[in-house]
Amino acid sequence: MKTSVIGYPRVGTLRELKFASEKYFRGDISTEELEATAADLRKTHWATQKENGVDYIPSNDFSFFDGTLETAVLLNIIPKRYSDLKLGELDTYFAMARGYQGESGDVKALAMKKWFNTNYHYMVPEIDDDCEIKLNGTKPFDLFNEAKAQGIATKPVIVGAFTMLKLARFTGSKSIADFTDAVADVYAQILEKLGALGAEWVQFDEPYLVHDLDKDDISLFETLYNKILASKGGVKVLVQTYFGDIRDCYKEVTALDFDGVGLDFIEGKRTLDLVKTNGFPSGKTLFAGVVNGKNIWRNHYAKTIETVTELNKLADEVVISTSCSLLHVPYTLKHEQKLDESRKKHFAFAEEKLGELNELKSVLAAPNAYETAEYKANAALFEESRDCDNKAVQARVASLTDADFVRLPEFHEREKIQKDAFKLPLFPTTTIGSFPQTADVRENRRKFKKGEITEQEYVDFNKKKIEECVRLQEEIGIDVLVHGEYERNDMVEYFGECLSGYLFTEKAWVQSYGTRCVKPPIVWGDVSREKPMTVAWSTYAKSLTDKPMKGMLTGPVTILNWSFPREDISLKECAYQIGLAIKDEVLDLEANGINIIQIDEAALREKLPLRKTDWTDEYLSWAIPAFRLVHNTVKPETQIHTHMCYSEFADIIKEIDDMDADVITFEASRSDLTILDVLKENNFRTEVGPGVYDIHSPRIPSAEEIKAALNKMLARIPASKLWVNPDCGLKTRGVAETKPSLTNMVAAAKELRNENQ
Repeated sequence: MKTSVIGYPRVGTLRELKFASEKYFRGDISTEELEATAADLRKTHWATQKENGVDYIPSNDFSFFDGTLETAVLLNIIPKRYSDLKLGELDTYFAMARGYQGESGDVKALAMKKWFNTNYHYMVPEIDDDCEIKLNGTKPFDLFNEAKAQGIATKPVIVGAFTMLKLARFTGSKSIADFTDAVADVYAQILEKLGALGAEWVQFDEPYLVHDLDKDDISLFETLYNKILASKGGVKVLVQTYFGDIRDCYKEVTALDFDGVGLDFIEGKRTLDLVKTNGFPSGKTLFAGVVNGKNIWRNHYAKTIETVTELNKLADEVVISTSCSLLHVPYTLKHEQKLDESRKKHFAFAEEKLGELNELKSVLAAPNAYETAEYKANAALFEESRDCDNKAVQARVASLTDADFVRLPEFHEREKIQKDAFKLPLFPTTTIGSFPQTADVRENRRKFKKGEITEQEYVDFNKKKIEECVRLQEEIGIDVLVHGEYERNDMVEYFGECLSGYLFTEKAWVQSYGTRCVKPPIVWGDVSREKPMTVAWSTYAKSLTDKPMKGMLTGPVTILNWSFPREDISLKECAYQIGLAIKDEVLDLEANGINIIQIDEAALREKLPLRKTDWTDEYLSWAIPAFRLVHNTVKPETQIHTHMCYSEFADIIKEIDDMDADVITFEASRSDLTILDVLKENNFRTEVGPGVYDIHSPRIPSAEEIKAALNKMLARIPASKLWVNPDCGLKTRGVAETKPSLTNMVAAAKELRNENQ
């Protein structure tokens, strides 16, 4: 039996690529120095996989910012506004990813969305009518040769033709059909070139196949690959799926001339039944995703052996694999010095998952898998009690009734009460919460965690930053203020550290997008709040101003979705536990005079099943109530805000309205405010703040640009319901960009206010 890895993390165990890229953006290092860092990381990653016995090691899974964007560039899908900048190849790529503002021009970045049901973000390819699809660049070939020169045979990995076309945004009159042949031609060229270089296998990632597909979708897939595979020559082609099952097209996919088919046996609920019911074609290799690529718990060998044993009866050859790319988990447990061994042994990060694959290969090759030492050690681990129960928390969840998910009085009555209470101007301005986490803020946190300063020194520094933040907002003229969140390392990790039932790590970084990395906390046991988490910071900020101060919290669904969840209880149970903990914080904020409270649900859509048929039963039936649970008992005068970003919300807009918040802010700037039409069509009742500028780009928007966006919003949103805000928190931006951007935002709002009085 052989093993395969779909993809590997790329930012480096200590975020080396992140820091090198940011130095490059500042002009501190050259292109050559950035490329050297990337080459060192690739060499390490390939060697690590080889040392752990991986038989099918991926290449071209490396990216400076995003793999989908790099595939778009490979296909020459580069909108004219970026090529017109006349920048070098790498800088054009970064302009598409981050936007550009300089001597060569001023362009926004491409739209950014969540990668299927993960917290990774991809750049949306943009195809206009003038786009000439052709092979552009040599990256897959260069990286294959780079690994080959190091004595490592790899399977090059490329986002598949079908998934690329389905994810792309068509900005002109042309559609997918107009580009199908050209795209297939380029993929055929890629296969031919890789074959000439000596590649034995090439992996085409086709995760879009796990969506609900219609006849036209399946026909498109068949058309593409009938043409692509006709040119494969001696190269073996693996079509790799993940994040679900391919129930709509299993027969069609397995009937095509693929040499290998990769299926997800973790999230693919019907995958095993599909293989058992329909069989698996002889002469093809089944790549079985049996090691979870999205969660960090150890693999349960008994379950895996049972699955693989069944598959061995159905397929000529089975290769055991990760269920998806390991991009979604941290690199290694080796750097976790503070995590107790009694708990650490239950986890497997990316490198440890390589070890699991190697052990499973050995166990499955033994005459009796159940008698091997590796199997027995694993079985003993799963028989242990983890001591993670809290009976009081379990009882509190069990006692919930329907009334705990309903807020009274109803929305329209509350809206009138709040208008009278706050007396905010037309088009009230606010921000999403965080302000720039400058070097001194990070250093203060580091010193406190290392014990180099006292708690009082840490608090005093943060209070000084909060006061500076409040004064800055007053100077700019913002209407509803925030405290800046200087005490928070991350909007989820911070709460994980404050809640019982959570574990947190030291260096378990996971890439979210580009150079942005997060350290998701781990849900170890039942979750509860032992003491207030944000009240002192918010009440201090409130004492500094006469303007409304907004309390800032992260909602239960986002905390859960951006954590590594337990696998021994349901997501619903865990969400309700977290919801009750956040509810306690909401009521404490309210009791301390904070009467505008934002409960962010940025990740609401993240665990929404990719198939619509599974939405209500499996997710929305508890995700929306979990949010309502948090705020159902606040006073009518207390205004509840929430925030959502970088996902497709159009098809669940009615459910979002049912969250019963008073104000919702959306990321909208990168998607050209496309959500506005959906809000209007659905008579969205909640007051709304679509983001007026993109905070993930270093660009500074002009007041005129923001005003134009606001006028576009007013065509679809009543003036009485429109808020003005950036599209996300300002944590990752610099002060030099933040102040002028917010100043221009307020100026635009005031101009519009004067025109609409």
